[in-house]
Amino acid sequence: MFYWSLAMEYMKNYAKTKLTYRADFWVELLSDLLFQGVNLIFILIVFQHTPALGGWSEAEVVFVYGYFMVPAGIFGAFFNIWNFSDRYIVKGEFDRVLTRPAYNLYQVLLENLDPPSLFGSLVGLIIMVLGWGDLGLTFNVLDILMMIVFTIGSIMIYAGLFTALTAISFYSDAPTGILPLMYNISNYGRYPVNIYNKIIRFMLTWLLPFAFVGVIPASYFLDTDHEGLSKLALLTPVMGIVIFGIGIGIWNFGVKKYRGTGS
Repeated sequence: MFYWSLAMEYMKNYAKTKLTYRADFWVELLSDLLFQGVNLIFILIVFQHTPALGGWSEAEVVFVYGYFMVPAGIFGAFFNIWNFSDRYIVKGEFDRVLTRPAYNLYQVLLENLDPPSLFGSLVGLIIMVLGWGDLGLTFNVLDILMMIVFTIGSIMIYAGLFTALTAISFYSDAPTGILPLMYNISNYGRYPVNIYNKIIRFMLTWLLPFAFVGVIPASYFLDTDHEGLSKLALLTPVMGIVIFGIGIGIWNFGVKKYRGTGS
């Protein structure tokens, strides 16, 4: 209850801030939607020049992109820690966080909430619903449950990987540019992995498992089983637990190594 009440207070403060600067809120929301729209248009343009992509139809790839947007939007809303190194390490704000009773990572996440990103998840759901009809997929109650399970697993993969990468700031004296690079790599998860060579496919599936935040879980709902991906989809929550556990472990170890800014 303590952590829940703390989250509610942070949400209230966020709402007060955005009500004061409403234009910033709408500009941020519009920019996020435009970014997602450009990516979708790119997919549509690709299929103007080819009838299929690695054996995947246009409707299937758009459906995968819709799923990809759902966990990506939720992750962006609650794990907006891109500026952690500059704000909390270089400027010393992490010292303040450590003087408070709540778990340090939880505080950092609450201080950087970005609820407008949730609109991207809503758009993703709409794309999935429309794609469901275009593909003529059957629907049952189990699909809703699996969608929830897969989404949670995908979010945990995102959270684990980026938490681990953010924790590098505890070990390095200078900000690192690896987070933007990893974010760009994560975008490959929204495309069919069989269009890549074996090395990249292995990396996106087992080393940096971004395929589990897009194409693999999305393939579970499709009628066509592309190279057994729908069977791998059931591993999504398992991968989420493993990667998230590793990320939290690296973070906690980094906090123990943290010695403050010295200023």
